[in-house]
Amino acid sequence: MRFDRLTNQLQTALSDAQSLAVGSDHSQLEAVHLLSAMLQQQGGAVRPLLSQSGFDMSGLASELESKLDSLAEIKQPTGDVPLSAELTRLLNLADKTAQQQGDQFIASESVLLAAWQDGKIA
Repeated sequence: MRFDRLTNQLQTALSDAQSLAVGSDHSQLEAVHLLSAMLQQQGGAVRPLLSQSGFDMSGLASELESKLDSLAEIKQPTGDVPLSAELTRLLNLADKTAQQQGDQFIASESVLLAAWQDGKIA
């Protein structure tokens, strides 16, 4: 997947997710980091879209926080936080979704749809 095809909003969310993973001493950047970052993003499309769809936003935030808390922490962090296989797969699914919709760029909405279809959010 080409990261230059990510929208600016999604690139920012991915950077925020990486900061979250580094700050939490996690060994990999996971899908839950990205979903949490997208949910917290100011001016992003994810929170309003989920709210309008009837999602329990506080429940979803709690669930994501719980999943983040359950991730293993490394004892001697190096600052190197690679993408997990799960996140790579999610981004590839989002890329496929964007292509099927005729979109030139991969937006947060494509990631959200791929996460929902993959059972990452319910």
